[in-house]
Amino acid sequence: MSQKCVNPEPNMNVRQGNAGETHQQSDKRSPNLTTQQGMVVADNQNSLKAGRRGPALLEDFILREKITHFDHERIPERIVHARGSAAHGYFELTKSLAKFTTAKVLTEVGKKIPLFARFSTVAGGAGSVDTPRDIRGFAVKIYTDEGNWDLVGNNTPVFFIQDAIKFPDLIHAVKMEPDRGFPQAASAHDTFYDFISLSPETLHNYLWAMSDRAIPRSLRMIEGFGIHSYRFINEKGESVFFRYHWRPHLQLQSHVWDEAVKVAGADPDYHRRDLFETLFENGEEVVWDFGVQIFTEEQAQQFPFDHLDATKLIPEELVPIEMVGKMVLNRYPDNFFAETEQVAFCPANVVPGIDFSNDPLLQGRLFSYLDTQLSRLGSPNFAQIPINAPKCPFHNMQRDGHMQMQVPKGRVAYEPQSLEVDKPRENPVVGFKSYQENLAQHNDATKGRIRAESFADFYSQPRMFYRSQTPIEQAHIASAAVFELSKVETPYIRERMVAQLLTVDETLGKRVAEGLGMKQLPTPIEPIVPVQDLPVSPALQLIGKAKPTLEGRKVAILVADDSNAEMLEKYKAAIKAQKATPFVVAPKVNVTLNNDETMAVDGQLAGSPSVLFDAVVSIIMPEQAKKLAKDSAAIAWFNDAYAHLKAIAYCGATDEFILTPQQIEKDASVVPLKEIDTFIEKAKSREWARESKVRDLA
Repeated sequence: MSQKCVNPEPNMNVRQGNAGETHQQSDKRSPNLTTQQGMVVADNQNSLKAGRRGPALLEDFILREKITHFDHERIPERIVHARGSAAHGYFELTKSLAKFTTAKVLTEVGKKIPLFARFSTVAGGAGSVDTPRDIRGFAVKIYTDEGNWDLVGNNTPVFFIQDAIKFPDLIHAVKMEPDRGFPQAASAHDTFYDFISLSPETLHNYLWAMSDRAIPRSLRMIEGFGIHSYRFINEKGESVFFRYHWRPHLQLQSHVWDEAVKVAGADPDYHRRDLFETLFENGEEVVWDFGVQIFTEEQAQQFPFDHLDATKLIPEELVPIEMVGKMVLNRYPDNFFAETEQVAFCPANVVPGIDFSNDPLLQGRLFSYLDTQLSRLGSPNFAQIPINAPKCPFHNMQRDGHMQMQVPKGRVAYEPQSLEVDKPRENPVVGFKSYQENLAQHNDATKGRIRAESFADFYSQPRMFYRSQTPIEQAHIASAAVFELSKVETPYIRERMVAQLLTVDETLGKRVAEGLGMKQLPTPIEPIVPVQDLPVSPALQLIGKAKPTLEGRKVAILVADDSNAEMLEKYKAAIKAQKATPFVVAPKVNVTLNNDETMAVDGQLAGSPSVLFDAVVSIIMPEQAKKLAKDSAAIAWFNDAYAHLKAIAYCGATDEFILTPQQIEKDASVVPLKEIDTFIEKAKSREWARESKVRDLA
């Protein structure tokens, strides 16, 4: 890529805020930032709060204007999380939390409660691809007897920003650059790195985005996190904090980067198709365990970070995750638009016994989701759409409006009233109650736009995350950063980003600098508070904690005319025995095997590249192998499988005419056809020892 000449980084009149956040103040060269009414904004980094660690205030008209305008920027698709796939299922509690909460969904063991779950990318539009490097949304709507409970999270336990007032800035930075309309569904460009290199609070989630978590193999193989601290409230009015987690039964698995790129070209709908085939065609269930981290205010005060900071995770070594339930997905939507597209999630949708914390990002989200849904779905009556409607009885005084589907009867639409005794009224016994928090505790009494000093540590948890990874995963993170920054045209932005990474971890910063060919290292960023060397958390690994399995995976078997029918059946049986799916591939859609049986295969070779499968088998005769050795699609089929570290089972003809001429090394995961058991074991994971031989990692 040609690099444009740019002037050196200008003096942007930067000031650090109370917690080290970046403020850029106007001077003679820059106009004042104002509201739409022309009022000058004094602080564009912090929402108005009741004390430094207190809740956000409704009177913050600057926050509301900024968020409201952002929420209404796009119609009709979602501004973020536009590309999604979803499924129906149920939630089942396995252990009661009655000690902590009155919420029936978390106290009634064994009851199957219907739910709808939607998974999504963040940055791309509805027509983008499924496999870009991106955070995945993980949203679940549980239709409880007490109303809908929406658990709206991501597949990372942290977020990029600490305060909701910065959300429009983050998304404007990561979306397509407005002057050119690209890149689509990608973060490798100047505006994103300009923003995050000036906002060190983003670094923790940035490293998660650079990790393998951001290129999942399947939506069935991701974790879900709530990101924020929420509250449980029990019958006595006592409260504890909690964070929730979803853990997949199929274990975590991700693509390697080159593979993810090729999958996008081979099948832009790869994740959606995978979910559809699993639920609709195969009739299988997909299961996640539901767990919570529960902790008290007193425990929180001992954490080496502020739990109200959404850029911080709570290591499970510090607060263990207690598994208390499960989510089972068992049915694909009947209609994509009516359900997947029209579903509306909102973190403000909770049930009695669950309440919010003062996390300033969560506080803004409680307002923003409802507002954007009014625009996207066109009416305040969107809750009447079947996919959004509660399945328990509901009664209110809300009337009329665009697309009103109900026919309310009677003359009364208000209360208190004395004309109609059968109209709904409040119930303080079973109704929702907010926790009676003492705002003076661990907080100051000053209303203002100020960030708590406890939010100022931007580097310790990113350092912990990086150092917790296996060497393979560290190499992937560094390589991802090199790739992304190689797309950044402005030199000083690249340098500023490397300076941030040097502060996170010197080794990481040097690896990225070397990968970019920097002749001189930039000066590391001086943190506002000392960087802590926190204990590493192996639970944050993906590859390191993955258990070998073929369950839910797909294995390709290449055949052609005269292929051995008996061997084909043996492999299909062995694959099915592992709860995996065999997928037969051939040069033509019909082949005649050596038993004279003609069969229709599952996919043609040209349209079924090996990037779509988790392992490959080749059962072909010499004459067919000679032909395939001249076919670029066939050569790529084997070379990609090897480059993507997959297990390969080969017959003699495949070895003679394809593998040996292509110099594909017979390592531990490239096995002769007769060694079925060995192949099955090797197919349960990637051959990570091969990676250094097939690509140059940072």
